[in-house]
Order: sequence, then structure tokens, then C-alpha cells
Amino acid sequence: MGYHWNWGIFMTPVSTGEPTTYLGWLISGLWNTVAVSLCAWVIALLVGALMGVLRTVPNKWLSGIGTVYVAVFRNIPLIVQFFIWYFVLPEILPPSIGTWFKQLPPDAQFFSASILCLGLFTAARVCEQVRSGINALPRGQRAAGLALGFTMPQTYRYVMLPVAFRIIVPPLTSEFLNIFKNSAVASTIGLLDLSAQARQLVDYTAQAYESFIAVTLAYVLINLVVMGCMRWVEKKTRLPGYIGGK
Repeated sequence: MGYHWNWGIFMTPVSTGEPTTYLGWLISGLWNTVAVSLCAWVIALLVGALMGVLRTVPNKWLSGIGTVYVAVFRNIPLIVQFFIWYFVLPEILPPSIGTWFKQLPPDAQFFSASILCLGLFTAARVCEQVRSGINALPRGQRAAGLALGFTMPQTYRYVMLPVAFRIIVPPLTSEFLNIFKNSAVASTIGLLDLSAQARQLVDYTAQAYESFIAVTLAYVLINLVVMGCMRWVEKKTRLPGYIGGK
């Protein structure tokens, strides 16, 4: 193979005239990937927990809201949702809001649309994890909470959710990892994340192998850090008698 390896390309100043190196491009992309994924994960946890609770309440209308949410966000491909959030939604929102969004700096548009899309998409998956965790609890827990004088919301908050969330830490770890990998789709609307910066580096240097090997190692590092953190959380929160407990 006549490929010319050049690992020193990362320390070479970029040819666009920016005061940075190609390594700086990759670090910038890594920062965007981590920032978008963490912000989206906060949305996913909050919205997913709410929808997961709604799917388990006795009220069929509230349960229906959670069911419709999951059906919509899980059945539309993620890349289509990115296009809807970035290209379509600003046009159908009230003119004042749509104009405000389109007047934001491009990076702010890419970032905010990516966070909302990725967060709400992942929330549908978190919702199912939360629902499964609640349904895995003994039926007597809800009755015991109500018997103690708690309202239904208080029963969920103080009795059921603290246990359910401990049960679902392992599957939540998988969703946390997925949100970092799914963030690569954000490059389709212009966000310069890690994968987009790698492609840009290839376009300017033609050093494809070095670029994508570096990006692969960066994603592996992210995954190792996430798994290490979630393993620590699982160890600290596990309950005896439940999955993963001693």
C-alpha cells in the first residue's frame, strides 16, 4: 500500500489561516461532542423520567401522553428529527420565535437544535427504562405508600422512583453511551462535533487513517470514562435483593 503515514499532521497549523492546529480542530470537536451530549442527557433524564411515570399511572389520558410521546420519537429516524428541528420547526413556530432562532449565530443554532433533538429523542428511550423499573417493583410498594398517607405524586417521589432508578442504572448506562455516539448525527445540520472535525481534517490533509484512528480513540476514551462513572454510581446506589445488589 502506498499510503504515506504522517502522525505529525496533528501539530501542523491549519491551512485555513486560523490560529490553531489540526489537533486543535479535533479538541474543539471533542468539546462540542461532550457539551452537546451532557446537555442533551440532562433533558433526556428529566423528560424521560416524567414520561416514564406517566406511562405507569392509572389515569389512561396521562398514560396515553407518554405512549404517544414514545411512539413518535422512537419511530422517526434520528437524522430526520435533526432536519425537522433545524430546518422545519423554525418555519412553523410563531414568527417572533422563528425569527429569533434564525437570527442567532450559526454555532448557537446548531448547538441548541442538537441539544433539543438529541435530548428528546433519548428521553423516549429513557422513558421505557423508567417504566420498566417502576413495573419491576412489587405491587405492594405503591399500596404501602398510599396507606402511609402519601398522595400518588408523593408515593412516586419518595417510595417508588428512588428504588426504580437504582434498578435501571445498568440500562441507563447504555443510553448514556448511546447519546455520545448519536451526537455524531448532529454534523448533518452543521455542528462541528468530533466526527465532523475528523472529516474536515481529511478534506484538508488527505490523512484519513490518522484522522479517524484519533477520533476512534477519542470515542473509546469517552466510553471508558462514562462506564467508569456509571459503574461507581451503580456500586454506590445498589440495593440488596434487587438486580446488581448484594
